[in-house]
Amino acid sequence: MDLSQNEWRSELKSDNNSFLLDVRTLEEYNAGHIPNATLIDINKPEDFVQKILALDNSKNYYVYCRSGARSSKACQIMKHYGIGVVKNLLGGFLDWEGEDV
Repeated sequence: MDLSQNEWRSELKSDNNSFLLDVRTLEEYNAGHIPNATLIDINKPEDFVQKILALDNSKNYYVYCRSGARSSKACQIMKHYGIGVVKNLLGGFLDWEGEDV
């Protein structure tokens, strides 16, 4: 599910079962990321699939990348492997108006 910045932030803030997932590269993550985000680099496909298969399927996943394209693809892959709730941040980190570290 693609969500606007405001929808995504609002849902993330109110969701007690959320898991924040950054699918960018380590270099991008180290340059700045949303607090409490876990990095799983989608550009490493075998590693990405292995790591998402180990995720807790009962969580609601809020996924982002730099612009929204890789996170959209990540959401599709996650759904394919049975991850229940995935929410993509439209516009990605480039358009993020919240806090970052």
